[in-house]
Amino acid sequence: MSLASMVLQFIISGLTSGSTYALIAIGFSIIHNATGIVNFAQGEFVMLGGIGMISFYSFAKVPMLLAFFLTVFSVAVVGFLLERGPIRHAKSKEILVLVMITVGASIVIKGLSMVFWGKNPMTFPPFSGETPLLFLGAVVMPQSLWIFGITVSVVVALHYKYRRTMTGKAMRAVAASRRSALLIGIPVDRMILLSFTLSGSLGAVAGIILTPMTTASYDMGVMLGVKGFSAAILGGYGSMPGAVVGGLLLGVMESLAAGLISSEYKDALAFLLLLLVLFFRPSGLLGMGRLRRV
Repeated sequence: MSLASMVLQFIISGLTSGSTYALIAIGFSIIHNATGIVNFAQGEFVMLGGIGMISFYSFAKVPMLLAFFLTVFSVAVVGFLLERGPIRHAKSKEILVLVMITVGASIVIKGLSMVFWGKNPMTFPPFSGETPLLFLGAVVMPQSLWIFGITVSVVVALHYKYRRTMTGKAMRAVAASRRSALLIGIPVDRMILLSFTLSGSLGAVAGIILTPMTTASYDMGVMLGVKGFSAAILGGYGSMPGAVVGGLLLGVMESLAAGLISSEYKDALAFLLLLLVLFFRPSGLLGMGRLRRV
């Protein structure tokens, strides 16, 4: 394989993983825009998506399409319960307190998943077989095409929702100013609840489409959450386009570093990029660069 074909192969692999990072980053951004907090349980939503799909499809023998929607619905309910329970009823609404609640929720979800599903990695078959396709000398797996297609569909659907529907416009108003949104009659608590539910759905989709390419286990959410958070910071925390750009860029750079330098640096690159962006451009690539006196 020529060097050009190798680089193209690494880019395709990076775009595949980067698409899932983008979905995770969007989940972080949705909750941040609604509440101002970082949801450290977002990685566990991804884990529940992968393991939930395995449970419905491989264990319960539910048809794949139905298993997909059942899994997304189930994880959305987890996001719903997280907001409707500990987040909404917390005695203190300080950002740090709410963030620590999400940390606790992450630990609880991971612990219960280990008890219920065990520690062994699991997977399920790709959506449409494993026969590879050739593109300019690079190998493209059919599951990669599904990942690209589903990610694009989700991004387009979210763009339509936020720009064209009353609910989406209400969520944007809450993101701009919760106080102003409340004054004009927008049900802020309902929009926050919807944000957590939608974030759970996005995490589930990311876990479902990624698992056939790798495996799913109770502890997979930690690293995926960190990479999704890094992608959100890289693109501009709270920015939907930034989340997509950050996720794809992180995935490609990660793949190139692993292929051209060493696979040992693959996971470290996410942390390195996070530190560099925070140091040189805290607002991210597409962030607004707002400053706040503290």
